[in-house]
Amino acid sequence: MTNAICFIGAGSVEFTRDLVADLLGFDDLDVLELRLHDINEDRLDTARGVTESVMRQLGRRATVTTHLDRREALDGARFVINIVQVGGLAATKTDFAVPSSFGLKQTIADTLGIGGIFRALRTFPLLKSLADDMAELCPDALLLNYTNPMAMNIGYLSHVAPCITAFGLCHSVYWTVVGLSEVMGIPHDEVSWRSAGVNHQAWMLSMERDGHDLYPLLDEKIRNDPELQRRTRVDMYRRLGYYPTESSEHSSEYLAWYLQHPEEIERLRLPIDEYVTISEENVHTFEETKRTLAAGGDIEIDTEATEYAPQVIHSVLTGTKRRIQVNTANTGLITNLPTGSPVEVTASVDELGVHPWYMGALPPQCAALNRSFLNVAELTVHAAITEDPRAIRHAAMLDPNAASTLTVDAIWNLCDAMVAAHGELLPEWARVSVAPSP
Repeated sequence: MTNAICFIGAGSVEFTRDLVADLLGFDDLDVLELRLHDINEDRLDTARGVTESVMRQLGRRATVTTHLDRREALDGARFVINIVQVGGLAATKTDFAVPSSFGLKQTIADTLGIGGIFRALRTFPLLKSLADDMAELCPDALLLNYTNPMAMNIGYLSHVAPCITAFGLCHSVYWTVVGLSEVMGIPHDEVSWRSAGVNHQAWMLSMERDGHDLYPLLDEKIRNDPELQRRTRVDMYRRLGYYPTESSEHSSEYLAWYLQHPEEIERLRLPIDEYVTISEENVHTFEETKRTLAAGGDIEIDTEATEYAPQVIHSVLTGTKRRIQVNTANTGLITNLPTGSPVEVTASVDELGVHPWYMGALPPQCAALNRSFLNVAELTVHAAITEDPRAIRHAAMLDPNAASTLTVDAIWNLCDAMVAAHGELLPEWARVSVAPSP
């Protein structure tokens, strides 16, 4: 096995740019072998151009190859980074347009809810075939997943590919610490913290500086800033007692409390359909990147190493010890969440790999909300494992946003409409309209 790093979905050029920049920012790594894979040749060529631009600007060398054949890219790889978005912009627009026609509001739709469920169903076949290829071609490789819906994807992989070492990586906890530090006027590297829960709904269990609890300082900042109070996760914190680790836009659609009420949308400034705009901007950025490279220019890069995958790779290759957050199956790591469910916990990283920490019990109100989240994730995974189209509807019925907005008949009809709209992007077993029985 070489030290080759394989990028699956490298045509997501912004992610590829950031990951490569972080990797090449380490000056104590040998020349890296970067294998870029995508099924879209145009995007793959652009990804190579982006990688070469990063190399020029950082003055670093790397062996870069491009591969339309995924198996060719995986053969003997040591690290596999998954950044695929199955269906692209068109599928994302469907995830918003069809639910909206039923009166269901969403903001991001990539983690939970109707959008998250159907994104997962599109992604699971890719994950299964990727894991099968890895088991044959690079069985000891470390799979680092960035693709959403994170919890559902990690939960699915833990069931269908237990022989593959896979961890989900998300920067939401890191940026939560950075953002709260800015609010409190404290350098973020001086803040000690503990966080655990599920992806996009973990909790800042503690925040300290020099042994002193920082939550009272955060309370003071919130009391004195009415605009801070107009954020979903600040509202959640004020009521639940622990600060959630994902943006207000994300957080709002995992709950039954906000998107169903126009006055709450106004009070908390919730941007309905925001991810459609973000996705369209990403396409625009891709086209701008292509034009810049074609004209012989260089792309802009950020040289601060903040993404976890490069840090994991650096730690494994050099023995540098780090602490990060990872998504993995719950093997007793959080004692009041279901065994086997996908959880987000702290982990140590060194030359031997990634080592998730035992976190104990969450505050009961936080665990209860996480279990509501996990109901949807686990039923979606169950649907795919059993190939039961009824279980898709069960997952949708348990989703807090859908259940608090639509009747059960409307939820079933919406699932039928989503199946019809996504068509062959979904596995064949899911492309079935089912009625309640008898």
